[in-house]
Amino acid sequence: MEQAAAHAPYFSVGLTGGIGCGKSTVAELFAARGASIVDTDLIAHSLTAAGGAAMPALLAEFGGAFAGVDGALDRARMRALVFDDADAKRRLEAILHPRIRAATLAAAAAAGGSYVIFAVPLLVESGGWRERVDRVLAIDCPESLQVSRVMARNGLPEAQVKAIMATQASRQARLAAADDVIVNDGDIAALAPQVERLHSIYLAFSKRMATIPSQRL
Repeated sequence: MEQAAAHAPYFSVGLTGGIGCGKSTVAELFAARGASIVDTDLIAHSLTAAGGAAMPALLAEFGGAFAGVDGALDRARMRALVFDDADAKRRLEAILHPRIRAATLAAAAAAGGSYVIFAVPLLVESGGWRERVDRVLAIDCPESLQVSRVMARNGLPEAQVKAIMATQASRQARLAAADDVIVNDGDIAALAPQVERLHSIYLAFSKRMATIPSQRL
């Protein structure tokens, strides 16, 4: 997987950030400028929706109680199981990750944009994505702002938001892994010029790769 993606014939960016950093908003701004967005969270949701390709294996592994009344994965129940159970988490990932990788590659190969942005919330944590993309872009904001945004958006208590953040890579680790950083500590108007600057750079890289496809950037 890593080897094939590393030499893919398109320029690619791995977009990441902690919960509440604004990854989706930034991805939409890049999409509006002609980038193709491949969102691994959306792919995971499609795999675990009613009739999703991963559901038979998930129910065989964890039991029918992990399907909701609509036939989709009961995500709240699964989150509760894997949060404190490392073996259950490993079993879940063994089912989902290969399917997510295959669907991600297929979506990227079919993309028609100027370049491909892989939106991967756990890019740093996964350990393998750095070799699959040409650049890593981190969306950054203060941790206190992450907490307040998620509390407002999802209606979660502060302690739960902080517990979720504790399972993710630290802000420092994401910044250390990044080639590029967008700071999202204000409104959307402050994001636009940052996105525009990087879009111009990525377009130039994409054109260069089209000329010399085997050369890493």
